Amino acid sequence: MSYIPVAVQMFTLRKESKGDFVGTLERVAEIGYKGIEFAGYGGMSPSDLKKTIDRLNLKAASSHIPLSSIETELDKVIHDQHLLGSKHIVCPFLPSDRRREKDYRELVDILNKAGRKCFEEGISLSYHNHDFELEEMEDGRMPLELLLKETNPEWVKAEFDIYWLTKAGESPVEWLSQYAERTPLVHLKDMTPDDEQFFAELGTGGVNVQEVLGKGDKNNVEWWIVEQDQSRISPFESIQESFNYLKKHNVVSI
Repeated sequence: MSYIPVAVQMFTLRKESKGDFVGTLERVAEIGYKGIEFAGYGGMSPSDLKKTIDRLNLKAASSHIPLSSIETELDKVIHDQHLLGSKHIVCPFLPSDRRREKDYRELVDILNKAGRKCFEEGISLSYHNHDFELEEMEDGRMPLELLLKETNPEWVKAEFDIYWLTKAGESPVEWLSQYAERTPLVHLKDMTPDDEQFFAELGTGGVNVQEVLGKGDKNNVEWWIVEQDQSRISPFESIQESFNYLKKHNVVSI
């Protein structure tokens, strides 16, 4: 199995980042992560942020960019990625008022248009799923199926979140297998096996994380990304525990 670097999605550390953004990045680097998936830049300019992550030997794995920004300021978004050294942007979430079947069909056109421009600029655009995209529409399909089957596979990729796929009753490995050419980024996240189905550190829940990791080479995954939406321990302890699991299974190198 080839080495695939591991990043942290900064949404996991949103409270810590709000208090001390640079200090939070320093803690991530100290644990041993190689990259950052940004969810905002902590009030820093992309140029200054690039200097900071360079100092910490971190890479900009990708950036989560709100759909509204993808629609209205894509040129700036792309420019910022070039400054950061990031090759990936991700549409992370759909507002609740944009989840009708009509909205998803309109989103196909939005993603294709933005994805083509990103592709021409050497950037990939991915769509990150939750569980609501796995609810059946009137035509019998799931929104995630619609988005991936009707967008150009060169222009629009998928950032599969293995927790949300599992929570929706789907198999992450089956989705990874079906879209093997479109998964440069994968969100690693576990889920408690009880009825609550709460977010869990890697290796402590019921998601078959090892099977997912086994798809890395075949899918040409560029980054594994650790995210935990909520945690019952401190977020720093959470990402440390998940890192230890990956280290134990020879996924990370020090």
